[in-house]
Amino acid sequence: MSKFLKIFAFCFLAFSIHSNLRAQTPKLPINDLLLQDSIYKSTKKKVLNFSLKEFDSLFLEYLKRKQDPEVLFSKTEFYNYTVQIATYSDRLAALYPDQKEVAAQNKQQWLSESYEDYLEYKGSQKK
Repeated sequence: MSKFLKIFAFCFLAFSIHSNLRAQTPKLPINDLLLQDSIYKSTKKKVLNFSLKEFDSLFLEYLKRKQDPEVLFSKTEFYNYTVQIATYSDRLAALYPDQKEVAAQNKQQWLSESYEDYLEYKGSQKK
């Protein structure tokens, strides 16, 4: 449980700092929202049954691949990771009712991640 709280706190902190750097959180294009919704509906049941080990594996794979300058996610791959990570917040909220608000904020942060921002980040990696 301690490991979970550390990872959750890290994710929340990282996204809090990231969102505070932007003056306003941009809205995602409708096509991105539709893609997210489709991924959410198709993976929700699986993700809600993830063990902490499975979630850790998904999260670490995402971070490793995102940092790799040789890897460029397709839009679907990008949102597949971010939506699954966001969906896991629903599980956390159910397991830890006193952390519902934090879980909801964390979920919203992950769902607000933009593929366009990711592409800009990847472009800056090559410089």
